[in-house]
Amino acid sequence: MSNPSDHPRLVIICGPTGIGKTTAAINLGRRFKGEIIGADSMQIYRQMDIGTAKPTPAEQAAATHHMIDVVEPDEPFDAARYAAMATACIHRLHREGTLAVVAGGTGFYIKALEFGLFDARPPDPQVRRRLENRAATEGLGVLYTALKHGDPASAARIHPHDRFRIIRALETLESTGQPISALQHRHGFAQKRFETFKIGLAIDRETLYARIDRRVEAMIDAGLLAEVQTLLARGYGAELKSMQAIGYRHMCAYLDGQTTWDATIDLMKRDTRRYAKRQLTWFRSDPDIVWSAPDAVVRLAADIETFLRGPAPA
Repeated sequence: MSNPSDHPRLVIICGPTGIGKTTAAINLGRRFKGEIIGADSMQIYRQMDIGTAKPTPAEQAAATHHMIDVVEPDEPFDAARYAAMATACIHRLHREGTLAVVAGGTGFYIKALEFGLFDARPPDPQVRRRLENRAATEGLGVLYTALKHGDPASAARIHPHDRFRIIRALETLESTGQPISALQHRHGFAQKRFETFKIGLAIDRETLYARIDRRVEAMIDAGLLAEVQTLLARGYGAELKSMQAIGYRHMCAYLDGQTTWDATIDLMKRDTRRYAKRQLTWFRSDPDIVWSAPDAVVRLAADIETFLRGPAPA
């Protein structure tokens, strides 16, 4: 459906967790003979299937998926690496005349893909090694405290256990003399790299929260606890960025005796609902998104056809 002579055009499906993005993307992929580019910061990890709600083998057979299972749980991964890998995939599909349908709920990954990220100085190996040594000897908390003093804006949005991003932010501060948050702000995400038709999925909050609760229960029934136990047994510690995600950190806390089983499930449901609320806040700030109920996306087919056949940008 995509015209290789045109500037790359993408269809993006976004929205909160549990709303049905995978199903919508598969339906559009079939309709337009496209392939799906995942935009989920957890589904990129291998061996983490249940807690990430990764597309099932049947769903992946229904439409070709990319950007799923690309790194191990202990490998560093961020929006810049995502954007680079996804962009290469999109351009390959474009050359083949295949539409890329980007689908996911990680708003910053989608934004990085659309606009790119600021040009940062390459990592300084010596600075990084010194920061890594400090984290090992003094603890990550010491580095996070230093980040709060040196770049409070970045510290406010980086999880205290996100080793990779804490060290990257401190490394940038030391190497450039400027907070990474200031460099990102200056970049401004002003220049789009693709033409996009963005669809946001939304339903009433009560229905969404009920879906989320059912999804959590389904993950538990599918063996999330056993999945986490297997990961821990393979040496993937609870301190890893991947293991601090919703579901995984809850199971780790339960296994560590910090919470009861019932409290663990309640907390997982609560935190997932809160995450969905943050996702909606992020996506609702984007005026380019066309909103749709999950089961009504096919009604946008004519608009998508028009978009795909539109003139190339000047």
